[in-house]
Amino acid sequence: MIIIDGSYGEGGGQILRSAVALSAISGKPIKIINIRANRPKPGLSNQHLHAILGVKELCGAGVKGAKLGSTTLEFYPGEISAKHVKIPIKTAGSISLVLQALLPAMAFSREEITFEITGGTDVPWSPPIDYIKHVTLFALQKMGLNVEIKVKRRGHYPRGGGLVSGKVEPWEEKKKLVARKFRKINRFEGVSHATNLPHHIAERQAESARRILEKIFPNLSVGINRETSRSAGPGSGIVLWADTDVLRIGGDALGKKGKPAEAVGREAAEELIEELKSGYAVDRFLGDQLIPFLAFTGGEIWVSEITKHLLTNIWVVERFFGKVFEVEGRKIRVIKKVG
Repeated sequence: MIIIDGSYGEGGGQILRSAVALSAISGKPIKIINIRANRPKPGLSNQHLHAILGVKELCGAGVKGAKLGSTTLEFYPGEISAKHVKIPIKTAGSISLVLQALLPAMAFSREEITFEITGGTDVPWSPPIDYIKHVTLFALQKMGLNVEIKVKRRGHYPRGGGLVSGKVEPWEEKKKLVARKFRKINRFEGVSHATNLPHHIAERQAESARRILEKIFPNLSVGINRETSRSAGPGSGIVLWADTDVLRIGGDALGKKGKPAEAVGREAAEELIEELKSGYAVDRFLGDQLIPFLAFTGGEIWVSEITKHLLTNIWVVERFFGKVFEVEGRKIRVIKKVG
């Protein structure tokens, strides 16, 4: 059994999500101790619990300590054999973070797997679902993994109620990823949405972002889709990405009561512009998300910023497979591919 200290590094849910996914892939049982020990509310929260239960369902695992507030978890994986996984998060717990646990494990199924998750699609401290759909999945496709995501209903904090479905095809050809510097930005794209709010909120977010991007990059097209919908509660947000000659680089912002729509659009555009300044092909959000997949494809990525999440993910991968990565500055290289 592999013992993993849940308080290491970033010390949050990232350790849990990556560890249970890699346990399912490798077949190695794990014990995670000190789960979120340094957080104001230590132990498993709702979204962490559902990520664990989702991977449990996926591979028929035996689990001890899977309950709210638990600071210790034992996970005994079986074979990845489920054909459909349904995860009902009854809060605004992040669907995107649950997918961070599910996607690597589902990729190693011998058959196509479909999934359905309810919860939060656009919530604080989590990648928006549009970022996963348009930035993360674009990179995974370059690595040979085909994933489809459909956002059927938005879910915002605190009500949740979002619904996301999709499918993951078996990862048959693992393609090496080399993403160092981008030379060219082809265009800017995005999604601006408003739920249970007037359509002009989505319009104003998009227009604010468009003006800022066109001021800095006057020769590039900016195409931002506007979306208005109904769900359990109100909310808004915008996700932008630069389509480069290597990968997509993203930026996002969430609306909240009292925050002007123009400020939301400006925040997302400025975040994206900041990510582009390094000239590196991988933004700081995508960097840590790619680590569990990069271990199996090999290659090299240059990231705009090395975050604690990224370093923690590397640490978890190497608890299972030994030394895999070399980090030099903001450059991450696979020195021993897994498998």
